[in-house]
Amino acid sequence: MTAVSVENGLKSSARATRRARMLRSLLPALSLALVLIAIAWLNPRAISYFGFSLMLNLAIPIALATIAQMFVIAGNELDLSIGTFVGFVGCVTATWLKDAPLLGVVILLGSIGVYALLGALIHLRNLPSIVVTLGMSFVWQGMAILILPKPGGKAPDWLLTLMAFKPPFIPFPIIAALLIAAVVHFGLMRTSYGVILRGSGGNSAALNRAGWSLLRTKIALFALTGLFGVLSGMALIGITTSADANIGNGYTLLSIAGVILGGGEFVGGRVSPIGAVIGALTLALAASPLLTFMHIPPDWQVAANGAILIIVLAARVLISRRER
Repeated sequence: MTAVSVENGLKSSARATRRARMLRSLLPALSLALVLIAIAWLNPRAISYFGFSLMLNLAIPIALATIAQMFVIAGNELDLSIGTFVGFVGCVTATWLKDAPLLGVVILLGSIGVYALLGALIHLRNLPSIVVTLGMSFVWQGMAILILPKPGGKAPDWLLTLMAFKPPFIPFPIIAALLIAAVVHFGLMRTSYGVILRGSGGNSAALNRAGWSLLRTKIALFALTGLFGVLSGMALIGITTSADANIGNGYTLLSIAGVILGGGEFVGGRVSPIGAVIGALTLALAASPLLTFMHIPPDWQVAANGAILIIVLAARVLISRRER
């Protein structure tokens, strides 16, 4: 009877652990669902094709910036320059990419190369990524101001057409978010090289013993961050139609919050592309529509976003304790 009792206890514990893990993985989706339920309760007319198109207008660049930050976090690093980099890309897009497309493409590709070099520098010199990227944030900001000293410029016509696309039945931001999540999830979670990239943050020593170059993985992660940062800046200008050197400054904290809200962790290479996109959508909806419907003044909206993030993280800590 004792052996049977122990076996039943182990099975019960295993089931509880599986439930806790499932709840932990579903937490980002539950957060998004709660925000949508609150919006539907406060303003039912917002739950429509036009409503979602309007509320998720800026969700695409936020999702792309969140994915960019996710690649860095997957390698146990942190990028404090992604917001100013998005602003720099926006200034290049609204000026050189429109007036001199070839020069604009070269500059954007060069900026991705700079990000790759940052990854190499951080790895080779064992520098803290927070310090290096914080310094680069001032560089990107200064270059953006030199390119566009005051708000202006104009997005290329093809970019305006793309971001203004209105498919039937499903709003374009939702389709774009699903596509971004699916592509990045497949590349990072379902391919052998994606396992290597995540392994650089999960167990770099084992990866090194297996013969894989940590330098190359760090370069690849930072290059992917630069690539998605470029896409985020271009998408942002395609929506706003013009640029400003400060247009992406808030994206640094939003991208970090989106990754963490989506189930990512700062160490261990534990990230979720789908969760990161869901976290970005949650922040996009909570940042303005939900708090506006609740008649919260704009000055308090940032604090309200922080409160939402703290609540979700507290729930995750409780679930993780249950899992352990």
